[in-house]
Amino acid sequence: MDRHRSRGRRARPARRGPLRHTAVAVVALTGVVAAGAVYVQAHTHGRKGLVSSASAAPALPSASPSADEEETVEPVAEPTVDREALLARAMRSVAVADGARVSVAVRAVHADESAGYGDGTFDTASIVKVDILAALLLRAQDADRHLTAQEKAYATAMIEDSDNASASALWAAIGRADGLDAANERFGLTATRGGDGELWGLTRTTAADQLALLRQVFGANSDSELAPASRDYLRDLMGTIAAGQRWGVSAAADGTDWALKNGWLPRTATGLWDVNSIGRVSVDGRDYLVAVLSDGNATQDAGVSLVEAASKAALTAFDAAQG
Repeated sequence: MDRHRSRGRRARPARRGPLRHTAVAVVALTGVVAAGAVYVQAHTHGRKGLVSSASAAPALPSASPSADEEETVEPVAEPTVDREALLARAMRSVAVADGARVSVAVRAVHADESAGYGDGTFDTASIVKVDILAALLLRAQDADRHLTAQEKAYATAMIEDSDNASASALWAAIGRADGLDAANERFGLTATRGGDGELWGLTRTTAADQLALLRQVFGANSDSELAPASRDYLRDLMGTIAAGQRWGVSAAADGTDWALKNGWLPRTATGLWDVNSIGRVSVDGRDYLVAVLSDGNATQDAGVSLVEAASKAALTAFDAAQG
């Protein structure tokens, strides 16, 4: 500060050393706010002191919320995975012969996430046998009864060995197409229609509907019309398929933990094959439900190769998305 004298008064003799004004002189204010006080260098009659921010300088905006304010933290959105796109990309590696079609549907049981590829309806061939047995079990539940010994014998032969005569017997027991369609309405299958008369193998379905059927068997108890005992019964039969029929979706499993039902049917009019596979497979300790439908195959072997390639591609892509 500049020195000055009051007019009409004699100046006081100078003291040794620099004169300090009795007002607080802020030598340095760096703007650091700590615990509600500002530490500044202040001299009052030559003595240093601690001056609160309220008395020494105007309050500066606080970088932290006050005690009566609640700090707002913006949520960070979880990254989304387009599983439909992943499945479509994976299916590009699958060779589909001219005139053939394939459709795939996959659901991760542990994450309750699904994806599909391809559309349209297909003949079920023998995969409808799972649906027939599910409808029979539902009818037995409604009647509050167990399956008879004969029904169990038919069921075992129909699922494990894909016996057609046993399938025809149980097809009649459920009321043929009408009985199947009624059960499927309760199961949530919206695009499946039973075959005419005795032609259960010409039931028409979609991969998405077959996934819905598999959820009735392998999904959560709360999501199923089937009682736990009925579900366990179907699971056990699908896990003990005859040795010569252990192909299809099981090719995508990383071990022997799978349960399935396959279907294959040559069409009389064209000589081309319907080849399908549905079931549950385990990959890296995770369970997946898989349905692969195909038609227009030149041979049964060609259809089997197509179904297995599609199963592997779909599960590889879907499992990678699970991290």
